[in-house]
Amino acid sequence: MNVHLTALRADDADRCAELERVLFPGDDPWSADAFRSELASPHNHYVAARDEAGTLVGYAGLARLGTGIDPESEVHTIGVDPAVRRRGVGGMLLGELLSVADRWGGPVFLEVRTDNDAAIGLYRREGFEIVGTRKRYYQPSGADAFTMRRPDRREEPRP
Repeated sequence: MNVHLTALRADDADRCAELERVLFPGDDPWSADAFRSELASPHNHYVAARDEAGTLVGYAGLARLGTGIDPESEVHTIGVDPAVRRRGVGGMLLGELLSVADRWGGPVFLEVRTDNDAAIGLYRREGFEIVGTRKRYYQPSGADAFTMRRPDRREEPRP
């Protein structure tokens, strides 16, 4: 499957909301307006994965937090159409977010459902470690979330 990454646009918001309803039915999926609001923030970076026909098959977003002296980033969301899962789309999206986070500097944080083994595995491969658990984080399902952190790449020892 040939997938390419582009900037997520406001006119993608309806498709993102459609995917959210499929991906997160037991929780509070983001609305199209929520995506438009995220895209309007100057401190966020959102990316789209598109197939050969230009159809949006995935999306991901990152927020820049902290200060210029003490920066950090937070992955806000990653979603991949179930029809194209296990084909590297999530990894491509995460890789783009981490590239941007590395340019910004600082550690990267995220929350992930404790039962989402595939996502946890992906995050671990990219250097994230579990640093805490948020009980009943996802609503209305009440599912728990792990908080994960990837250290600032500048802090890592060089070979």
